[in-house]
Amino acid sequence: MMLIPLLLSSSLGFQVQDTLSPAAHRALTDLKYLAADAREGRGVGTRGLAEAGDYIAAAFKQIGLAPGGAAGSYFQTFTIAPDAPAAAHADVGGKSTRNVVGVLRGRDRARRGQVIVIGAHYDHLGLGGFGALDDPDSTGKVHNGADDNASGTTALLEVARRLAGGGLPRTVVFIAFSGEELGDLGSDYFVKHPTIPMDSVYAMLNMDMVGRLRNAKLIVSGAATTQEFPALLDSLNQAGGAPHFDLRASGDGWGPSDQASFYGARRPVLHFFTDLHADYHRTTDDWEQINIVGLEQVADFVASTATALARRTEALTFVNAPPPRATIGGGGYGAYLGTIPDMSESPGGVRITGTRSGSPADQAGLKAGDIITAIGTKVIANLYDMTDALRSHQAGDTVVIVVKRDTTELRLTAVLGKRS
Repeated sequence: MMLIPLLLSSSLGFQVQDTLSPAAHRALTDLKYLAADAREGRGVGTRGLAEAGDYIAAAFKQIGLAPGGAAGSYFQTFTIAPDAPAAAHADVGGKSTRNVVGVLRGRDRARRGQVIVIGAHYDHLGLGGFGALDDPDSTGKVHNGADDNASGTTALLEVARRLAGGGLPRTVVFIAFSGEELGDLGSDYFVKHPTIPMDSVYAMLNMDMVGRLRNAKLIVSGAATTQEFPALLDSLNQAGGAPHFDLRASGDGWGPSDQASFYGARRPVLHFFTDLHADYHRTTDDWEQINIVGLEQVADFVASTATALARRTEALTFVNAPPPRATIGGGGYGAYLGTIPDMSESPGGVRITGTRSGSPADQAGLKAGDIITAIGTKVIANLYDMTDALRSHQAGDTVVIVVKRDTTELRLTAVLGKRS
């Protein structure tokens, strides 16, 4: 997932269970390969990212997906423009990279021309530098990106395995995108140079950071991109009579991941996400921290969602929303506060799930569960407001942060820090 400048807290320390299902063992094998040090952090232009792409293509072939890239291959190669917003910072302008595309043909003559796209990005930050959130001396060290986004890529393969033998009416196209960490470059390229007609896309499902399921909380953004999504998601979550997840489904299709490229092309989208954590964009995002059982549960839910959409006989009613006034992750991140935002919606502010130890937020006394409603003179209604507020300040500024804690409103004073 592209950089979200509002972080961070303590390690989760998920332990891999001794007894795993065969599917979970298989998923763990995929995850450990993708997030191994040998993959060099899967940075654009690295041998490790190329190896990861080859691995995904081989898996698509083994699953039985047809090649969906260029010239009968699984790959869609593109070159990063030197003037791409992140190219200069990351020194990747002019480098080539690849999306990996596999196709599961629909069985129904009337609906096989309609497509469900299921995607996840497989690139990460390489050896740190641009986009990393570690201390400065971490530059040059491998950032394995186990949750961001080896978890989504692993889930993508698991969903493909679940759907491969189902004989679905609509066609399903599976895409592992490259260049997401540099600004959704792979999905943007696919939308502008599609290997399928874009107007044939019935819906796009994206998985980005799905490896840290905690307390069964699953965030699904994009639920407001059609009139039908909320009821569909709720019914799938309640299948069997009891909820599978603490499901937080809401919002438009914009946001810092690949679904935004498809929503910009006026396609219905859903983004599945298990929320931020302290290891986001850090060297500590390693496979040992992944909740592999939870990842399998998310893959099950995404597969069920894709199946329901592939079998629907009715059209979806697209709901458009204007792009946000600011893009999280774009153009300078301002001063550092050190919070972990709860990415599910919080009415009237930004709820946080914790603070980074020793950060300005920690020293000011902010706690998990607080809802930030103002920073200095700026009212905070959402993450975009919070980003704007931090961008308007510099390191060393003293600000009053207004928070709701239970039924009490508190005014806490923070001295903002500098981003590494």
